[in-house]
Amino acid sequence: MRRALRASLGARGYEVELAASGREALAGAVTDPPNLVILDLGLPDIDGVEVCRRLRAWSSVPIIVVSADGADERKVAALDEGANDYVTKPFSTPELLARVRVALRTHAARPVGGPAEEPVLRVGDLVVDVARHEVRAAGELIDLTPKEFGFVALLARWPGRVLTHRTILQEVWGRGYGTETQYLRVYASQIRKKLHEDPARPRLVTEPGVGYRLVDPDDGGL
Repeated sequence: MRRALRASLGARGYEVELAASGREALAGAVTDPPNLVILDLGLPDIDGVEVCRRLRAWSSVPIIVVSADGADERKVAALDEGANDYVTKPFSTPELLARVRVALRTHAARPVGGPAEEPVLRVGDLVVDVARHEVRAAGELIDLTPKEFGFVALLARWPGRVLTHRTILQEVWGRGYGTETQYLRVYASQIRKKLHEDPARPRLVTEPGVGYRLVDPDDGGL
């Protein structure tokens, strides 16, 4: 897989360095910091989630994790430790390339990889005015409750990035929350109705068993 990815990415102009283990990857990230990391969670030495945790301790580099089918818990753990996105094996090269482009573009748009702190956030035609507590979709003012606004604003700070159920609950509802995923299903449904979502081109995307992301529908849904 590593050789295939190097060939695919290299053919599209990316310079790719390979690492056969977690320790090798961490050492390489120190000596030659990458612009993006594609991290398989099934490594021969250090657990992939631990590699993610160690990278996030000192680096804001975008991390796309790769995991096998049926490993939602592992994907959630990696995302909670700071991964930006994930793809599930088997995956297509175009899908991975699209996620690479989004991760690099999003990372370049904000200082040191942190969340956007601008008073006005834009994700496609969705505009979130944090200072005024207003959301507009295609120019139309959307009437959101405080929790709905918090949900949308949090995702808008990380456009294209998957935020886990626990992260959203703790950031919007408070630290005492983390497992009440039914809240999110209800609020996501309400938000979609208010945004007049086209199911074929959603802005608010559900990642089953993992969390949610806010996307620009005109950017390939990523």
